[in-house]
Amino acid sequence: MSAEENQKSGSIRAKIQRFGSYLSGMIMPNIGAFIAWGIITALFIPDGWTPNEDLASLVDPMINYLLPLLIGYTGGKMIHDTRGGVVGAIATMGVIVGADIPMFLGAMVIGPLGGYLIKKFDDAVDGKIRQGFEMLVNNFSAGIIGGAMTIIGYYAIGPFVAGFNNILAAGVEAIVNAGLLPLASIFIEPAKVLFLNNAINHGILTPLGTNEVSETGQSILFMLETNPGPGLGVLLAYWVFGRGMSKSSAPGAALIHFVGGIHEIYFPYILMKPQLLLAVIGGGMSGVFTFVLFDAGLRAVPSPGSIIAYFAMTPPGNYVGVALGIIIATAVSFAIASAILRFSKAEEDDLGSAATKMEEMKGKESSVTSGLKEEGAKPGQLFAHDINKVVFACDAGMGSSAMGASVLKDKVKKAGLDMEVTNSAINQIPEDADVIITHKDLTERAEAKRPDAEHVSVDNFLGSDKYDELVDRWKADQE
Repeated sequence: MSAEENQKSGSIRAKIQRFGSYLSGMIMPNIGAFIAWGIITALFIPDGWTPNEDLASLVDPMINYLLPLLIGYTGGKMIHDTRGGVVGAIATMGVIVGADIPMFLGAMVIGPLGGYLIKKFDDAVDGKIRQGFEMLVNNFSAGIIGGAMTIIGYYAIGPFVAGFNNILAAGVEAIVNAGLLPLASIFIEPAKVLFLNNAINHGILTPLGTNEVSETGQSILFMLETNPGPGLGVLLAYWVFGRGMSKSSAPGAALIHFVGGIHEIYFPYILMKPQLLLAVIGGGMSGVFTFVLFDAGLRAVPSPGSIIAYFAMTPPGNYVGVALGIIIATAVSFAIASAILRFSKAEEDDLGSAATKMEEMKGKESSVTSGLKEEGAKPGQLFAHDINKVVFACDAGMGSSAMGASVLKDKVKKAGLDMEVTNSAINQIPEDADVIITHKDLTERAEAKRPDAEHVSVDNFLGSDKYDELVDRWKADQE
């Protein structure tokens, strides 16, 4: 494949990731609300842990109004800050009332659309409003546009999305009835490793699964992407049969993955040896088959995908099926990954060298090369005195980026450097970010978002040598 074709392929992947990130970006900030609804549902509905008729009355208003409104507000805010969020929430009421199902998908459409329209209006009148009339124009424009979008949502978008949702639900039901649901892992597992995990789970499966829960009390869709078994199997195989850095880092990664629920941590281990996709696909398929066999499901999305969150969202009577699905997925993934690692070449098992090889295979170079010149910073690099904020960015801004920020923050503190280290979703990178650190598969999107910042690519948020290189460089700048 030529360099031009590689670049085009990377651009297409970045566009898909960007679209998926917008979908998941409307859900991820509101996961706490989904979990709250799931807990209330699991506890107080008639077949819950502690049935309570009064408290069970919270379930329907939360799923029909609170959650869609939060999604609509977040979608609008992503486009045009608070004003976009307010118009997005107003517009969402139209699709809520105009349909007889929870309008998660409708909110994901009309929320950003409302934010986009009010943004276009504000851009059109910028600098043209007479002094003293700003508040009048701002309030009435939001009210008029929001009200108009509510009517459009009620008569057009709501019924359309409801029909589309019914088609999707019928398709999922047909796949389940035909026993083909395990085959979904063939698409889901590779897509996860390309950092589409949040888009698949929170952008597609969570809305569909939540609709199903409102009808049946549980959904297997919550477990298609979140099962920690496939990733755990790969990490355990590296622990036993890996070499070098990959072997030594696998136990800590397995703990963070399985208990902490940060699945992104195992992606580099697969990226450096793509044959391991067979392991996670096999593990995913066997886990889903087990869930189907035991008619298992969860009350709400387990986020993060931790074993603790899994069991917290498991309905009474489903623990055996859920536990077996995770155990079997782990065992199958471990068996396949172990065979691949045992018969692979020794030189391919070092995490650092494999990441470099993977970068060459993909035709993408890091925006910041390793090594330092004694004369000073390289082109694109900043001196320490110019750096106030370092931002780790990942797709959702909650998992791997938080983990990486924690590691570097500790190193910066011990080095006595005066700079802020934080984390963010890649679509919400702060304007004042001086240095932006991303996984190398996400660097292209980060550069497009903040082209003026220094960009650093890493292959592993938890154990990258780049952190020590950066700290050493910054310390040398101050001497």
